Amino acid sequence: MRSPGTLAWRAALCCVLLETVLLPARGLNMCMSGSATSCEECLLIHPSCAWCAQEEFGRGRSLTSRCDFSQNLQKRGCDARLIEFPTSSISVLQNMPLSSKGSGSTQYDVVQIMPQKISVSLRPGDQTWFGLQVRQVEDYPVDLYYLMDLSLSMKDDLDTIRNLGTKLALEMGKLTSNFRLGFGSFVDKNMSPFSYTAPKYQENPCNGYKLFPNCVPTFGFRNILSLTDKVDRFNEEVQKQMVSRNRDAPEGGFDAILQAAVCKEEIGWRKEAYHLLVFATDDVPHLALDGRLGGLVQPHDGRCHLDNQNEYSGSTKMDYPSLALLGEKLAENNIFLIFAVTKRLYNFTALIPGTTVEILDQDSKNVIQLIIAAYNNIRSKVELSVWDHPEDIGLSFTATCQDGKPLPGLRKCADLKIGDTVSFNVSVEARSCPPRGADRSFTIKPVGFKDRLEVTVDYRCDCGCSRKAQTNSSICSATGSTYNCGTCHCEPGYLGARCECQEGEASSVYLSACREAEGKQICSGRGECSCNQCLCYESEFGKIYGGYCECDDFTCARHKGILCSGHGECHCGECKCHAGYVGDNCNCSTETSACVADDGQMCSGRGGCVCGRCLCTEPGAFGDTCEKCPTCPDACGTKRECIECRLFNSGRLADNQTCQRLCKDEIITVEALGEYTHTHTHTMSTRPNRAKQQIPRARCEENCGGGPDAPMVLLAVVGSILLVGVVLLAVWKLAITVHDRREFARFQSARSRARYEMASNPLYKQPVSTHFVETDFNAYGKSFNGGVH
Repeated sequence: MRSPGTLAWRAALCCVLLETVLLPARGLNMCMSGSATSCEECLLIHPSCAWCAQEEFGRGRSLTSRCDFSQNLQKRGCDARLIEFPTSSISVLQNMPLSSKGSGSTQYDVVQIMPQKISVSLRPGDQTWFGLQVRQVEDYPVDLYYLMDLSLSMKDDLDTIRNLGTKLALEMGKLTSNFRLGFGSFVDKNMSPFSYTAPKYQENPCNGYKLFPNCVPTFGFRNILSLTDKVDRFNEEVQKQMVSRNRDAPEGGFDAILQAAVCKEEIGWRKEAYHLLVFATDDVPHLALDGRLGGLVQPHDGRCHLDNQNEYSGSTKMDYPSLALLGEKLAENNIFLIFAVTKRLYNFTALIPGTTVEILDQDSKNVIQLIIAAYNNIRSKVELSVWDHPEDIGLSFTATCQDGKPLPGLRKCADLKIGDTVSFNVSVEARSCPPRGADRSFTIKPVGFKDRLEVTVDYRCDCGCSRKAQTNSSICSATGSTYNCGTCHCEPGYLGARCECQEGEASSVYLSACREAEGKQICSGRGECSCNQCLCYESEFGKIYGGYCECDDFTCARHKGILCSGHGECHCGECKCHAGYVGDNCNCSTETSACVADDGQMCSGRGGCVCGRCLCTEPGAFGDTCEKCPTCPDACGTKRECIECRLFNSGRLADNQTCQRLCKDEIITVEALGEYTHTHTHTMSTRPNRAKQQIPRARCEENCGGGPDAPMVLLAVVGSILLVGVVLLAVWKLAITVHDRREFARFQSARSRARYEMASNPLYKQPVSTHFVETDFNAYGKSFNGGVH
């Protein structure tokens, strides 16, 4: 039974196809105005074009008149049996039912995708579609290969996982009854500048290192234990391991991952099992081109290079693998890669499909919980990938997950439980015709699954009437020309509908038939009139065509200098866009996955998805998915107008039709709030007027509380500021007072400790004062002399 989502998707597709057929009939008839001079060229113009192969059809009309819409050809007298109008179709070749369990006697016949093989017949430009279902079955076998960094910094992690096998098998046994475990290790390339290459470090790279003086020689990758169900072997092998040492911080982990992925027989990957590769390290790995630092210029060839000792022999011969090569080989071998790392530096993992990143503790104590969480995460989603996708075929996906809603543009479903079934609709369109005899095929497979859907494609580019072509037909004036599908294909030198004219003939009768309308240029000024028809000039820019040379394939709109943005074909001045693109210049993608918000709504319900981006129409809304909207109205504001129009026939929506169309919520009227304690409650009360009439009155109450009182808020803020200022001032004054008192006390203490007085101080000397007195020496001399005598 088909789901409602599938039926809705089919209805929408039918409407699109119907409009595709009818729209040209209302405007430009692209079939008749095209450049088709044969049935095959007509089919390439548009999927709605048909060709009339009837011999006597269209006499006296232009050569392109045989190319038209099928209904128009029949109205103009073409026998329906002679109309070439191929359409696209789907044939299911293998369609085994989905399995419900993965282990047991049916282990090798488990089916997780349906159908398994289909054949698609495509007419260029004519879209068709097919559906597929995917189910993650219960109790599916699991192969887990633990790939560990054994550089010196991982010594404590190695000690932690010595009994990992038993514990991990016990936990995985709760999820699957068929579990196998393997172990491998890596360090880095044993060459400079990645490792220590001096002779004294060859046997012991830790020579002279005091913290850990003994370790094993550096190596690139070793397959220590192939996948086995004997978990005791895992414990035994891990306990034998010793760490090594390299020089730089990055490790050679990508070399190890690629070898573990491509050496299928040596590792022991089973075809009928989930492949989990746990990559445990404490640093980032070397990337492609890093090997050139050591003189390795040869790119990695993506092949297995394990020697007889199960050791990577190409470590010192080839560069590190690139992310693209790594992702290709992991997907090719259906391997889920789990990065168990101690640093959040693995942002490049988005470039590798089917990978998850988990943060490992410094000593790897949480490794079991990490593996179980990663496994559950892997089993909770389904994502489709396309292999060997032909360039001339366009694919678009629509996912229908557990909620049953079609999600155009998505090829992934998440949040699934084991045993859930999801559906995908795939639209297919051929953009052009390949060389004759060439067939195309591609594969659709869920990421990490062995199951796949194989799609073979054949192109409906040839007309059935071409098988009856007549060479040197008398219908074509016996000039050696070929009669094919109702028209003559003239030999060089002959022109006309029946090859009745030769090149070089001209007359006024012929010239008048080469004007599109009276007063216009002959052949639109871009060709010459010969034998009642226009011969268009060649142009270095493209092709000029049409009955009057009025069309070309190079004057369409461009985007960034590219004709039709590279996503469409230019036809007579108009871009015909490929599937998944619209617009005058085909620069607008119809992909909508980037517009889906976290709540599952398109643009959070506040805008529309335009060209793959959200265009917010709600005032105040912004963000990648219009998820932010601080000014959007609350529930009461949005319901008020509906209450006014529904209960009282008033307000902006009072018009009856508008009110019924926009207001569909149930309204309950109550006398008091009582038990109605929702966040927003709408009540109705009445009051008498002077004429004793009851006038209804609507009121919207919000139980979440009224708005803040602005004056009170202002006073509270000002008061708080003043209070904080006073407190800070008091604290400052108190600190200054305490500081001054301490300094004064220190000064007093210094004075009291003085032990010497002025008399007992040996360094103290009594000061002497000298006074000078002015004397009359003349008088003194006379007195002295007189005394002698």
